[in-house]
Amino acid sequence: MGDMGIRSGMKRFWLGAGAMAALTAAGVALAAPAKPVPYWASLAQDEARMRVGPSLDYPSNWVYRRRDLPVKVVQVLGLWRKVEDPEGAQGWMHVRLLSDTATGIVKAEVAPLHQSASDGARTLFRAQRGVVGRLSDCSGGWCTFDVKGQRGYVKASDLWGATDK
Repeated sequence: MGDMGIRSGMKRFWLGAGAMAALTAAGVALAAPAKPVPYWASLAQDEARMRVGPSLDYPSNWVYRRRDLPVKVVQVLGLWRKVEDPEGAQGWMHVRLLSDTATGIVKAEVAPLHQSASDGARTLFRAQRGVVGRLSDCSGGWCTFDVKGQRGYVKASDLWGATDK
């Protein structure tokens, strides 16, 4: 009976020690920024507030109502990110409002979406200034741009967003 109590106590000790090590490792992972700034992000919510400081105590200076809008993260402070929007406005957003989804916004008056990454390729669609889409495969000055299922290749120079991959 005495051995049983000792083994049970040791088992609890090692389980507790393992849990503490896991929590400590998780705390270190959460505290460290995942990537160096600046980096690209996008809005993960249909509504996101930009604040003048890194806390809910600070007032909102902008309210965005556009999921997937690209933003550039320029500073990290705990769970807060200082971001820059496509117009150059800067402020703070909580990390839960942001996504790593690569997106872009058309900055040209009209951006043709081509069938392939070439000026001579057939134009499939045209996107006007302000259209937001998801990006993939940005290389050689071209990006695959998907706007609600309408997909084509757009010149990276016609976009603002995660085009530097």
